[in-house]
Amino acid sequence: MNIILIGMMGSGKTTIGAELAKELPEYKYIDIDEEIEKSTQKKISDIFLQHGEPFFRMLETEKIKHFCKNDSQIISAGGGAFENEENRKLMLQSGKVIYLKATPEEIFNRIKTQTHRPLLKKNFSVEKISSIIKLREKNYEKAHITIDTTSKTPYNIVQEILEFL
Repeated sequence: MNIILIGMMGSGKTTIGAELAKELPEYKYIDIDEEIEKSTQKKISDIFLQHGEPFFRMLETEKIKHFCKNDSQIISAGGGAFENEENRKLMLQSGKVIYLKATPEEIFNRIKTQTHRPLLKKNFSVEKISSIIKLREKNYEKAHITIDTTSKTPYNIVQEILEFL
C-alpha cells in the first residue's frame, strides 16, 4: 500500500510527506514534482513556460504511472494531478489517498513569497486560489480521507494521518 498526498499547492503535501516518512521509515518518500525536475533537468516553472501545462501534465501522468506500480511509498502529487481521471484511478487503487485541505487565506499566507508556482504567476490572490480550489474540490473530495491543515502544525497533521492508517 502507498500513502498518496493530494491537495492544492501550499496545503502541506511536501512538508507532511517528508515528516510522515520520518515516522514510517519502511516507506520511501516520493515527490512527483521533484521527480519531474530530476528527469527533465528543468524547474517546473520552466517546463510550464517553455512547453505549457499540457506537456507538464503528460510528464506528471508518466511519473504517477511509474511510482504507483511500486509499494510502501509516500507520494506527494502535484496540486492538479488528481484532476486527471487516469491519475485519480491509479492513485485510488494503489494506496490510501489523503486530501490535505486548507483555506485559500492559509494557502496564500504560506506561499505568497514563493516564486516557483506557475499557476500563480498572474493575478496571485486569495480569490485566484479560491477559484482553483472550487474547480478541483469535487475531485479532491474523492480521496479516502480529508484532513484540514489550516492552523495545524505538521506534527498534528502527521498524527491525524497515522491514526487514520
